[in-house]
Amino acid sequence: IGYPVVLKGCAGGGVRGIRVVDESGALSEAFRSASAEGEASCGDGRLFVEKLIESGRNVEVQIAGDQAGVVLALGCRECSVQRRHQKLLEEAPPPGLSEALLESLQEAAVRIATMVNYQGLGTVEFLVTGSRYYFLEMNPRLQVEHGVTEEITGTDLVKLQIQIARGESLSYTPVRPSGVAIEARVCAEDPEAGFAPAPGRI
Repeated sequence: IGYPVVLKGCAGGGVRGIRVVDESGALSEAFRSASAEGEASCGDGRLFVEKLIESGRNVEVQIAGDQAGVVLALGCRECSVQRRHQKLLEEAPPPGLSEALLESLQEAAVRIATMVNYQGLGTVEFLVTGSRYYFLEMNPRLQVEHGVTEEITGTDLVKLQIQIARGESLSYTPVRPSGVAIEARVCAEDPEAGFAPAPGRI
């Protein structure tokens, strides 16, 4: 995958022992140290090795899969504006990304869901940098942000999920997204304390 890379410990759960490695000469010591920290923290010395992406964007693809194996992509959402790994803004479609890249992301999401025979609504997340992208995770549920996809497709995703559960087919022509939608999350935080979570008036 090329350098720089990131080593992440505690493969069994959580993330500990994170090490950034810029060149091959430093890999052995970083590997030993990250593995030891993971073993000490959670009893698991296995590591993930990932390419370091310093200015990536978090882009989601909303997918739907029926009981007959038909999977549709219902558009992309941008969720890069975050604080403490919590999404603050969602926008659909992601601004500044080419139609070709958005199509490629949706095709990849459909392939992933098809390979596991996914049924229901779900979200496939990617890390995007330039014209390249990397799979992050798949959330097997409707997320809070699904409203922006509903706005640009005119599709009731909760209703669609119920139709899939009833065995109805998705073999109709997929809805083509149009327009723009933005969602903002309101958080109870104290800006004078570094935006730490805080109760009180909103």
